[in-house]
Amino acid sequence: QVQLVESGGGLVQPGGSLRLSCAVSGNSRSITTMDWYRQAPGKQRELVATVTRSGSTNYADSVKDRFTASRDNAKNTLDLQMNSLEPDDTAVYYCRATIFPRNIYWGQGTQVTVSS
Repeated sequence: QVQLVESGGGLVQPGGSLRLSCAVSGNSRSITTMDWYRQAPGKQRELVATVTRSGSTNYADSVKDRFTASRDNAKNTLDLQMNSLEPDDTAVYYCRATIFPRNIYWGQGTQVTVSS
């Protein structure tokens, strides 16, 4: 069984930074794409960043130039460095992994709150 565990969330002031991490364990030898999603209260879950196995990244327009996603294939980890945080970034952040061929697994989520 594959498990994803996020960490690093918390409360931060506007303009601050946080780093989220996601660790994948279990039968995870064939991870293809890894993603960060978020869901704010009363809103749909949205894609924040995608990292392919080769390291290519893609970001939502709302976080471009502020967030940086990276992964370590040897350790099966995915990170999200979030800078210049804004109140609108407040959400539960979820890690998602796609394992060949198309099995999708989610983490339990970690809360990020941006407030003064």
